[in-house]
Amino acid sequence: MRKKKLLSMLLAAALVVTSLAGCSAKEEKTGGQGNVATQPPKGNENAGVSNTPKERPKVSIMSFDYSGQAMMGPNAEQVIKVLEDYTETNLEFQFVPSDAYEDKLSLTLASGSDMPMIIACGSFNANIVNNARAGAFWDLNDFIYDEAKYPNLSKANKNISNMVSVDGSLYGIYRARTLGRNGFGYRKDWADKLGLKEPETIDDVYNMLYQFTYGDPDGNGKKDTYGLNLCKYTGPLDIMQTWFGCGNGWVDQNGSLVPVHQTPEYEEALDWFKKLYDDGLIAKDWAVRETGTWTDDNKNGISGMYIDTIDNARKVWDYYVNNNIPSVLNDGTIATFAMGGGIAKTAGGQKHTLATAGYNGFFVLTKGGCKTEADVEAALHFLDKMNDDEMQILSSYGLKDIHYSLDENNVFTDIKGDNKDTLLLDYEALNQTVAYIPTNTITGIKIPTTERQDIQAELYIQNEKNVVFNPAAALIINSETYTLNGANLDQIINDARTQYIVGEINKDGLKAAWNLWASTGGSDVIKEVNDAYAKTK
Repeated sequence: MRKKKLLSMLLAAALVVTSLAGCSAKEEKTGGQGNVATQPPKGNENAGVSNTPKERPKVSIMSFDYSGQAMMGPNAEQVIKVLEDYTETNLEFQFVPSDAYEDKLSLTLASGSDMPMIIACGSFNANIVNNARAGAFWDLNDFIYDEAKYPNLSKANKNISNMVSVDGSLYGIYRARTLGRNGFGYRKDWADKLGLKEPETIDDVYNMLYQFTYGDPDGNGKKDTYGLNLCKYTGPLDIMQTWFGCGNGWVDQNGSLVPVHQTPEYEEALDWFKKLYDDGLIAKDWAVRETGTWTDDNKNGISGMYIDTIDNARKVWDYYVNNNIPSVLNDGTIATFAMGGGIAKTAGGQKHTLATAGYNGFFVLTKGGCKTEADVEAALHFLDKMNDDEMQILSSYGLKDIHYSLDENNVFTDIKGDNKDTLLLDYEALNQTVAYIPTNTITGIKIPTTERQDIQAELYIQNEKNVVFNPAAALIINSETYTLNGANLDQIINDARTQYIVGEINKDGLKAAWNLWASTGGSDVIKEVNDAYAKTK
């Protein structure tokens, strides 16, 4: 096993996929490919056509390999040629197996001047922060917001960019993920039977949960349903807390950052959670239920509401459709699990929900690889072009007529067939070089989707205006106390919250836990976070 891992790491160090002119010439001579795109995709028709072509800059990038054979499929050279033609670069990829990546990253950053121009990173940790402060990376604030040069990257969400910044300097180009992903789902046919509309406020939610518990929503005359399905994963509590206005993790109060458990809104939220429990609207044993079977009560018609990610709520609806679960309306239709985003504290108020991190990994531009500002601009040009529709199609689906086909209406069909695993090696690793800024929505081809997926996608967009960010997300790494003891401190707060909801402790016990948090390092965390916060102003 150790030999295999060593071999994998050696291969990772050696795996450099470099596209040379000879490879391009070889592709141009290849015949019999029909409609296969070997020229630059539509939208960049003039690339490489001039009689005196401009010399393309070289761009080198290190990123993750999740297959063990990144860009080693039978059509990989052709994919790289299309990629280079479109981005107007000569590319050098170094793909490193994911299980060895952090070790390779540390070695690469320690090497000083000899490193790739672009490096993909998984987490914004102390190693990244220390290297940023030591001058290993370029501050990108003065570059990426140039709309003329970088029409995609310039649209980066600044709240998310703050999470990959140090002391006010932007060192990362985040790899975007859905920001408004958190929300709720509810049994719409139950609601219709009871005359309930989609909840807009906290009171609406309480009323729906009460009716789902005591209003016989399935019409069987039995008391066998309840309102809100929870489990020992407490993410739903974090989501619901934002409805009360207490913030996400931390909140800015008069220019200082305060942990949310020190706000009156947090205490108000906990009192409401306790009322749900005391009134029987959530299961008595919710705090010990496993996450693996969490949605079973929703799928089996026992519980009517679920609070987590919108896509997980959609999967409950998928279950109803795929298993022909009948609606309680007895009208021959299938049961419906509607999806929603934010909830307002009061009627007419701003809706809120918990923001996701908004990203999963990021790219840094190294000073060891990008020696000049021209190098920085070449690297940013490549990263910007990778967000274009054409490159997102290439990195997600490959080449037309090799990996997929399009009908007369531009509707996509996968044609990899039995060779899927091999053909994925042609292009799949390229998705590790895409930032997905400003969006990961492809418009150039039509990917078949269900009505439920379309509703989900639209709700993601609408929900972005409801999200509440954590202003300390990028600052907590600066707290030495939190780095050493953060898990224990978080556990104190989370345990006390659960114990208060189920009645194991009262308000005095709750406040005793908060005092314990402060005395065992919490007060130091507040000071260290605010010291870092001051440097960003």
